[in-house]
Amino acid sequence: MQGTTALVIAAVLVVRGFAGADQHVVNGLGTAVWFVLIGGGVLAAGCALVAGKRWGRGLGVFTQLLLLPVAWYLTGGSHQPMFGIPIAIVALTVLALLFSPPTLRWVAGSGHRGPANATKPGPESR
Repeated sequence: MQGTTALVIAAVLVVRGFAGADQHVVNGLGTAVWFVLIGGGVLAAGCALVAGKRWGRGLGVFTQLLLLPVAWYLTGGSHQPMFGIPIAIVALTVLALLFSPPTLRWVAGSGHRGPANATKPGPESR
């Protein structure tokens, strides 16, 4: 969801840039490139998690930890709680899910999808 949102924001910035929006204060096209790079990475991590790949979890945690100070600034420093509070709720919810017991059990496994074989001596290969 967050990666897709970043890509939508990038598209809006590109459209605004080509429509003639003022580029003196903020370069909308440059910001759009940044949103495409970051949003694409976050979207790839989300797709990896949905596909059962563990590498997406690290990027997901990192993204949520970066969004919490953004939410804090929007709520307090920028006085825009209508943006900051939903961002904080989403970031905290995703962090809670990424550190939930089922997720930690999934991460602790090494990819073996079946039950452990109790009859096999020696260390487990999963």
